[in-house]
Amino acid sequence: MHEREVKLWDTRLISSALTSLTLDTSPGSLMPLLDPDSGLLVLAGKGESQLYCYEVVLQQPALSPVTQCVLENVLQGAALVPRRALAVMGCEVVRVLQLSNTAIIPISYHVPRKAVEFHEDLFPDTPGCVPASDPNTWWAGSNQQVQKVSLNPARRPHPSFTSCLLPPMECPPDTTQPAESPTGEADPNEGFSSPPSSLTSPSTPSSLGPSLSSTSGIGTSPSLRSLQSLLGPSSKFRHAQGTVLHRDSHITNLKGLNLTTPGESDGFCANQLRVAVPLLSSGGQVAVLELRKPGRLPDTALPTLQNGTAVTDLAWDPFDPHRLAVAGEDARIRLWRVPPGGLEEVLTTPEAVLTGHMEKIYSLCFHPLAADVLASSSYDLTIRIWDLQARAERLRLQGHQDQIFGLAWSPDGQQLATVCKDGHVRVYQPRSDPEPLQEGPGPEGGRGARIVWVCDGRCLLVSGFDSRSERQLLLYATEALAGGPLAVLGLDVAPSTLLPSYDPDTGLVLLTGKGDTRVFLYELLPEAPFFLECNSFTSQDPHKGFVLLPKTECDVREVEFARCLRLRQTSLEPVAFRLPRVRKEFFQDDVFPDTAVSWEPVLSAQAWLQGASGQPRLLSLQPPDMTPVSQAPREAPARRAPSSAQYLEEKSDQQKKEELLNAMVAKLGNREDPLPQDSFEGVDEDEWAKYLAQIIVMGVQVVGRAFARALRQEFAASRAAANARGRAGHQSAAASNLSGLSLQEAQQILNVSKLSPEEVQKNYEHLFKVNDKSVGGSFYLQSKVVRAKERLDEEFRIQAQEDREKEQMPKT
Repeated sequence: MHEREVKLWDTRLISSALTSLTLDTSPGSLMPLLDPDSGLLVLAGKGESQLYCYEVVLQQPALSPVTQCVLENVLQGAALVPRRALAVMGCEVVRVLQLSNTAIIPISYHVPRKAVEFHEDLFPDTPGCVPASDPNTWWAGSNQQVQKVSLNPARRPHPSFTSCLLPPMECPPDTTQPAESPTGEADPNEGFSSPPSSLTSPSTPSSLGPSLSSTSGIGTSPSLRSLQSLLGPSSKFRHAQGTVLHRDSHITNLKGLNLTTPGESDGFCANQLRVAVPLLSSGGQVAVLELRKPGRLPDTALPTLQNGTAVTDLAWDPFDPHRLAVAGEDARIRLWRVPPGGLEEVLTTPEAVLTGHMEKIYSLCFHPLAADVLASSSYDLTIRIWDLQARAERLRLQGHQDQIFGLAWSPDGQQLATVCKDGHVRVYQPRSDPEPLQEGPGPEGGRGARIVWVCDGRCLLVSGFDSRSERQLLLYATEALAGGPLAVLGLDVAPSTLLPSYDPDTGLVLLTGKGDTRVFLYELLPEAPFFLECNSFTSQDPHKGFVLLPKTECDVREVEFARCLRLRQTSLEPVAFRLPRVRKEFFQDDVFPDTAVSWEPVLSAQAWLQGASGQPRLLSLQPPDMTPVSQAPREAPARRAPSSAQYLEEKSDQQKKEELLNAMVAKLGNREDPLPQDSFEGVDEDEWAKYLAQIIVMGVQVVGRAFARALRQEFAASRAAANARGRAGHQSAAASNLSGLSLQEAQQILNVSKLSPEEVQKNYEHLFKVNDKSVGGSFYLQSKVVRAKERLDEEFRIQAQEDREKEQMPKT
């Protein structure tokens, strides 16, 4: 191990160092990062977790310590940010970028200042971006320096980059009109926007997705457009907030939940009225809970649906909220009908039983438009489509080589997509061909996967695993499955499969797994960048399931765009996802477009099987007493007050002098006026003497009363002791031992009329607790209770001794 040193030399005298500083003992070398404008030197070492900061000056000591920063992560590399990028108004003098194993972390050094303004002493002019000479001039011996620029935001030039080797680019003329201030002057900050990015965003309006929709009623400033071109499009739901609703809406005291349902099942299902949860008890029992009746469930057993075999999956009929389909390990599908008022007794006979599969069933999925149409997948590697009205199998799809992880209907109900363990994604047209219409590569991992149609049916989203068991999202174009996914997004490493819940109105997908504590939110686009990340929802404890409720359950007045149910170990909690908006008194029509009436069927099962198709009816979520925000009157722009620097620059020296003199005269002109306290009248000396005498007399009276009371108590105790000493035998001795407390006084204190040990003990315990000081009682009274108890105990002892003496007298 060697001691690390820092030495400073003068280039004019290189023979010896000006100063030397010993730091610590370590085998690694330090990287010096010097800011020449401030003279701050930052020393960083690879593999270490601290930074040293010194100030380099010409006078001794040439290296003076400033601060030492302890890092949270091990440093793998470091670099200084140019001073032109510093937050000068926040007195940020140096910013270091730390490279760790998984991130780049900024570390800022600030100088504390009270005034929020530009400080010339901290930020001198710094070299700009324009080169001083070209290569030929430098080879010819030119030593021209780079021109310096000011860091003052009010005088900073427009950032640009020029090169003598690259021809200047011709920019198209700007057709936007510059915004003017209310006074008619140009905005001084307009030229200080971020430089245009070299990255090109898609030119089609749909590429930016709903995040840049013009229906929001909010214009986009040039600086915001420049930032978007630099960072790419962002979702308007990026600030979404997930909140667990009040406990009054929870269903608690859930017991005996079946938390080991197959991976192809969501674990439970819900509609706008009730929730179905499989239980762990034998017989494949399913509990049905009413969402309109929240609260604590009774400790007794709940009425359930008795399936007779273990449950593998379950689903509510979207067009009949009272019908529940339950798949079992016996390869049968049971249809149950729940009474309108809820389940009040145990049901053992289902409404219907569907048989046809040869192995146990993976999952169930109702048709989105046609009534009484149900699809099921099984271990026999087939997908069967049932007519529930006829209670018979109508179609059978084949072509899978391994376990079917998931299936999903297209929004128009004409196609069916599946994802399989054999590593393929397939799309079927069930009414025309039992073999797949398209087939493409799926996730590499075989641990599980889910599939859902997104972007109005133009894309397929698959959640699965890669070969390293990392959870990932794959987005496919439905017309070109064979070409592979359009985009792949890796998330994290976890054992559970991500369960996607897609909202077609907002384009958002919620993803979480069984046993997770985080819910991912992404806005999906059919074009690049495909995935727009939004704020995630995080909970303290893991959930066992997460289900999206219908859109009509959202509170649009609070800009609630999604409501879900979160299943925990012993409770069921509603979670609301809301978007912060300023003008909540208006209906946010950019967030709530007309939604499909998903609870009304468009077709019958017979019509769909014969090839008919249709579109669902749309419904507006706008309350009748609210106005759309797109039709709301625009707020008048607030007039921005000029800064102090601009105000002073506009004034001449003579005007500044006159204003200063006027302010001083205004403050000092009334110095001869009387002060407010001068008009107060005091108290005469005679009144002070009178008040003092009264206070003394009152004090003497209080002390006298206390002294007299003490004398009376002492006199009574002495007289009682004297009377007790006058008694004969053991009674006189007992009374004197207890400081003169007589038998009658002891009985009065403990409130007993006759000498009974049980009654004495009972009253003593009660009075001792009542007079305890911790509950506001009196220590003096408590001590008298103890003395009375001791006096009566002594009396009992005397009586017992006299009784023994009387029994012995005849024998002698």
